[in-house]
Amino acid sequence: MAELQLKQVRKSFQNLEVIHGIDLTVTDGSFTVFVGPSGCGKSTLLRMISGLEETSAGEIWLDGQRCDHLLPAARGMAMVFQSYALYPHMSVEENLRFGLENQRAPEAEIKARVAKAADILQISHLLKRRPNQLSGGQSQRVAIGRAIVKEPKVFLFDEPLSNLDAELRVKMRSEIAALHRRLGTTMIYVTHDQVEAMTMADRIVVLREGVIEQAGAPVELYARPANQFVAGFLGAPQMNFFAGKIVESGERLVIALDKGGPTVTLSPREGKAAAGDAVTVGIRPEHLVGSSSGALAAEIASTEVLGAETVLHARTAGGDPLTATMRGILGAKAGETVRFDIPDAFAHVFDGSGKTLQPKRAWTDDYLQHIA
Repeated sequence: MAELQLKQVRKSFQNLEVIHGIDLTVTDGSFTVFVGPSGCGKSTLLRMISGLEETSAGEIWLDGQRCDHLLPAARGMAMVFQSYALYPHMSVEENLRFGLENQRAPEAEIKARVAKAADILQISHLLKRRPNQLSGGQSQRVAIGRAIVKEPKVFLFDEPLSNLDAELRVKMRSEIAALHRRLGTTMIYVTHDQVEAMTMADRIVVLREGVIEQAGAPVELYARPANQFVAGFLGAPQMNFFAGKIVESGERLVIALDKGGPTVTLSPREGKAAAGDAVTVGIRPEHLVGSSSGALAAEIASTEVLGAETVLHARTAGGDPLTATMRGILGAKAGETVRFDIPDAFAHVFDGSGKTLQPKRAWTDDYLQHIA
């Protein structure tokens, strides 16, 4: 078991509090991703878990035992950093052995662990090379190998792919996810890249300004974000937002969009949604439905033809930006007017404080059925 618990964890630098009472449980064997914009506290939180940063308050528990008072080496964790930090004068094998030699592990055990890690990461043929003879992806594998040989209870990754090019990042994402499936060890991964979070995680923790905004399965956060920040942060291109005012609430929710926009009729929502309340309607670019009779009209400003899909960048009559992702290659051109419908199953409504007004049905009822 390697369940990790954070209980009211706080961090302050002098009078500036950057982590505000985090409560979180990371279940045994899970792949949990901390994601959020720069400065949200995700790396600071990871460093406190590892012991590289002291907590100002709160408790960290691992395997039912408190560990925030222990030195990093005694916590049973291994960390992979953004920079590979390989010793340039050592071979790959010597880099892998170094930590175990410092712990005075038996030679037979060191050889077995190094061989096992090299086999898992497919770097056995690189053991005699020096770091300057390795590619970026190979160097990252060695850095991960140094963590694997320690056989930790928890792996910690601090933006390990940010120094790689786009193609290699995609490949390494798959390799790290496959590594997690093989090892079955608890992993915590920090990134600012929401695509990495969505594709790799069992559970995503979205942070903003030292506070957890929402935690849950990737599809849950994508389909039913808790607030407008989470809705806008997850998903690429970003969700479209349109300000409006409730005209009718009850058996149906009718919202008149501002700036001369159309009236949108949706299913009822939970929470206090009364006529006259200001709200925001959100719809993801891929969920807009093109229709010659669609109520939402926009003029195309530019297009991005990506082959499998075409991204339209447009503006509504009121001047609001609108992005739509359509399948296939479209011949749409700048200056043309396009119309869309907003499907009820994919529409998001946020109150004046940015909190989501959730549909009264379960979020999976229509959403996943519609995708299928």
